[in-house]
Amino acid sequence: MSIFKNLYNYRELLKTNVKKDIRGRYKGSFLGILWSFLNPLLQVVVYWIVFPYLFGRGVTGENYLIYLITGIIPWTFFMTSVNMGTSSIKANGGIIKKVYFPREIIPLSQVLSGIVNFLISCLIIIIFCIGTGTGLSYHVIAVFPILIVQSLLTLGIVLILSAIDVYVQDIENIVAFILNMLMYGTPIIYHLSQFSASSAGILYTLITINPLTTIIGSYRNAFMYHQWPDFAALGLVFVFSLVVVIVGYMIFKKLEKGFAEEL
Repeated sequence: MSIFKNLYNYRELLKTNVKKDIRGRYKGSFLGILWSFLNPLLQVVVYWIVFPYLFGRGVTGENYLIYLITGIIPWTFFMTSVNMGTSSIKANGGIIKKVYFPREIIPLSQVLSGIVNFLISCLIIIIFCIGTGTGLSYHVIAVFPILIVQSLLTLGIVLILSAIDVYVQDIENIVAFILNMLMYGTPIIYHLSQFSASSAGILYTLITINPLTTIIGSYRNAFMYHQWPDFAALGLVFVFSLVVVIVGYMIFKKLEKGFAEEL
């Protein structure tokens, strides 16, 4: 319980860090926070134009534009949080060596700022769902428990990677490579039904058990298909995410003892 007490005692620092992270992403930018909309939107446009011509229509008979948006925006939250979270301890090395505060505030603030950006970007999904005639239903409230599951998973991963990054200099490049691979290992720009277990073999199995497959599919159920997500599958991912957070916190606390010496 000490972790929650520490976070409560340093809640003002956490708020300040979240604000700093959000401002820092767009510092010096002419468009500022509008990039929260433009980055995923430009990505969607590229895939919407290019992907169907290369591989055929990704989602036959469905609104492929909405399919892309409901995949890319949650993925952008995950990818950005992991990328920036991995280097967050090293980036704050100066203050870590000078001032005491719970070090886990740094990676946590990266994830929290990612949540804020994700919620802002959700306006794009809502606008396009209404504008294309897909519409919205009361199932959209399921977005919040889905977001909690995704945030826990992301936080656990960031806790592990940010701690290891202090000791292993190449981890940021390795993470960037794995994230690129993971994007294609998650049904973001294609539909899982395009493949079968017999044709794709172990790749199909890996994509199926990928927790992000369940998370992104759940967002699509809430926004696009107007139905509840598979709560049984989402529950399994929630349990897995809790385990990742607990293990991540333990690794982080063990490795943080040498942060000041390594930074």
